[in-house]
Amino acid sequence: MVVQADDAVFRPVRAGNPFEETVERLLQAIKLGVVVPGDRLPPERELATRLNVSRVTLREAIHALTEAGYVESRRGRYGGTFVNENLPKPRRTPAKRLARDLAGGLDDALTLRFVLETGAAEAAASRTLTPAERDHLERCLAETSAARLADYRRLDSRLHLAIAEVTGSPSLTSAMADVRMRLNELLDAIPLLERNIQHSNEQHRAVVDAILADDPDAARRTMQEHLAGTEALLRAFLE
Repeated sequence: MVVQADDAVFRPVRAGNPFEETVERLLQAIKLGVVVPGDRLPPERELATRLNVSRVTLREAIHALTEAGYVESRRGRYGGTFVNENLPKPRRTPAKRLARDLAGGLDDALTLRFVLETGAAEAAASRTLTPAERDHLERCLAETSAARLADYRRLDSRLHLAIAEVTGSPSLTSAMADVRMRLNELLDAIPLLERNIQHSNEQHRAVVDAILADDPDAARRTMQEHLAGTEALLRAFLE
């Protein structure tokens, strides 16, 4: 059974900052492609229960995201809160400035990503996946490979999250969602390069093929190669 990414993202917020963390969870769902443009968020009552916040707090968070241009509320029989078709463009922080502000954060984020993502690929390949899990990986891979440049970052994140999902570990999927959000802040500071995207798609195919072939060694190795390419680009632009 697939560990659904929305279960990992829409998990209970911690006490102390319920409004801020609710906004964070909703943005995470949108930016990682768990809820795609045009889709409706879960019903208010259900979402408030899953996040363990009051409906007042949830409404305030949704209002904030409406003001920021991420969602819109529709009334009527088929109403609800929907992700906008045209999302705000990420603000690109100059690469050198971001590197300076991060200090040791770059090494930390890359190390955490390496451990989680190589481990996830190996763990996924070590399981006997169900037909639904295999289809889930293939679908996310196809969507990433066919993505427009403007959508690539979101669908790339969705594919990596799908690999975590099919490990069957909700905790790993939640950790992956968190690290992808940190990483995307870094990636938004550098340009998307067509040749790199082509190469990434080839590596994605190799990782998924290894997982579907039940080959944990190859899955881990191909994921390591893929992450090394991303790290090289980040360091080139940020340092």
